[in-house]
Amino acid sequence: MATSFHVSFNVSDKLYLRDPESSELGRKIVQNAINLIHSLGYEHFTFKKLAAEIHTTEAGIYRYFENKHRLLLYILNWYWSYLDWLVVFQVNNLPSYEEQLKKILELLTHRLPDDSGNIAFNKKNLNEIVIRESNKAYLIKEVSEINKEQVFKPYKELCAKIAAIIHAYCPNYPYPRSLSSTIIEEAHHQQFFARKLPNLTDNETLDADAYAYEYLHHLLFGLLDSVKAKAPKKS
Repeated sequence: MATSFHVSFNVSDKLYLRDPESSELGRKIVQNAINLIHSLGYEHFTFKKLAAEIHTTEAGIYRYFENKHRLLLYILNWYWSYLDWLVVFQVNNLPSYEEQLKKILELLTHRLPDDSGNIAFNKKNLNEIVIRESNKAYLIKEVSEINKEQVFKPYKELCAKIAAIIHAYCPNYPYPRSLSSTIIEEAHHQQFFARKLPNLTDNETLDADAYAYEYLHHLLFGLLDSVKAKAPKKS
């Protein structure tokens, strides 16, 4: 019988003016923002529309978040912290680095697992926001200034964790961090392309999640195994 447990994380206080976890209104802002960004898209999402959705004022939302980009960053930070926790929870006890990397690819390319803790957000909508909108968090002119506030720390820590497993699997591969961030971003791109722009992929028979997994599996292990094959043999 599955055990029910609640999962929560501390998100950087640089992202909000008032901690949304400190009040019912703050929690409603984040929960409903996820659903509204999912349905409208980030470009069409506004605090005015969110205020109407939760029957409050725009001013009330601005007491928690300076702008909608900060709110998006808050949502994404929560997600990256959650995924980092899933890597620890579901991956670290697997017996081989190969199995650990396969599980990571599965986590990156499939919906968040149902048995991974109770969370207050719609997991499906949260996952799809990450696929569609996450690059809007950092592909902006002000990214260097925002980065000084350490708001990308959860994403960097997840990349570092995956990179460490890549290095353990293939110590001779010289770019584990770059490969780590590549497979994370490609997981999003290939899922999105397979669903919305299929001619940008080679998928003909699989659903988007399965295709993204198969492609990344080929990319990751094809590359690492070729490096391992060329490595000098220990005498």
